[in-house]
Amino acid sequence: MPVNLVAPDPADLLPVPGVDIGVAMAGVRKANRRDLVLFRLAEGTAVAGVFTKNRFCAAPVQVCREHLQAGAGIRAMVINTGNANAGTGADGLARARRTCDALAALMGLQPAQVLPFSTGVIMETLPVERIEAGLPAALAALRPDGWALAAEGIMTTDTLPKAASRRVVIGGRQVTVSGIAKGAGMIRPNMATMLGFVATDAVIAPALLGTLVREAADASFNRITIDGDTSTNDSFVLAATRQAGHAEITSLDSADGRALREAVGAVAQQLAQAIVRDGEGATKFITVRIDGGRDEAECRLAAYAIAHSPLVKTAFFASDPNLGRILAAVGYAGIDDLDQGLIDLFLDDVHVARQGGRHPDYREADGQRVMKQSEITVRVDLHRGPATATVWTCDLSHDYVSINADYRS
Repeated sequence: MPVNLVAPDPADLLPVPGVDIGVAMAGVRKANRRDLVLFRLAEGTAVAGVFTKNRFCAAPVQVCREHLQAGAGIRAMVINTGNANAGTGADGLARARRTCDALAALMGLQPAQVLPFSTGVIMETLPVERIEAGLPAALAALRPDGWALAAEGIMTTDTLPKAASRRVVIGGRQVTVSGIAKGAGMIRPNMATMLGFVATDAVIAPALLGTLVREAADASFNRITIDGDTSTNDSFVLAATRQAGHAEITSLDSADGRALREAVGAVAQQLAQAIVRDGEGATKFITVRIDGGRDEAECRLAAYAIAHSPLVKTAFFASDPNLGRILAAVGYAGIDDLDQGLIDLFLDDVHVARQGGRHPDYREADGQRVMKQSEITVRVDLHRGPATATVWTCDLSHDYVSINADYRS
């Protein structure tokens, strides 16, 4: 069961002017399930994205990068679940492009104005003919309030859909930010096996959108890990329809720019944390915070060493306060000149270790009390400088193994 996560109320998901969404059943992998999602974007929409750093990236990721670089003006995005179209070679690329060709023909667009996305099983041939057959139904279903259905339509091993919305006032006008994401396993930064789509009607200079989406990803989707595996298909896209009617934002450091940055970041972070809360087999949501680093980079090294460790994660699943595993992970994180005699370790309100050794007042019963909670914060102070970093992860349970062993069946 997901950790303190509920399905979003469709009434709470706000339409974004200039965005219409259609969902259909194409039978990509299984019959009678929503597995094809279409976004139609108004003319003049600015789009930017960040993608997986896995060198073995999927065909749709390669096509998305090509189409964004072409600069033709993105007008549509099409997402299928059930098949990742990864590890499929030249044939996979041809099938991703054929998807774009088919949708462009139906919408009167150029193929380069379409972005394709796929998620699901790797190294299986994309049944593009099923997607082509499903596109007319997705087009017929286009509606501005389709966010909840879209969140369902992009799920794979997710147990719940993930969606979020915010409203903010910019230049005296109401601005909307809404988004959806999917992901539950094969989750690791840069990026996780996830798809994320956020849209806003803010009037932002298109040249700023790339910076905004990278900043949002770095503070959200690049701060989560479930199992340490970096997927082949990860994509996070931000679209700005520029229809809100306020003066154009030309600097992210202006008051309006900061307001938009905060709203987009809040939506992205809520979606990212929802992915961890719905991690495959997860029973606990864990915040790992490293303080006192010389720079943020070394804080991230320590945080991810803890968050990736199977020994740490299984201890949390068992509520076993075998907390020396956390100190060991910090030790092998890659901070070469780390002074273990300075390190403090906290588990929520419990001071576990001081100056590199067990705190004299620490009692195992206190550690176990915290570890039985569904939400836990691990804090390590390196006492080396002013930097800090936070990542989010979950425990590792028997169900994680079962889910991934049975995934293709």
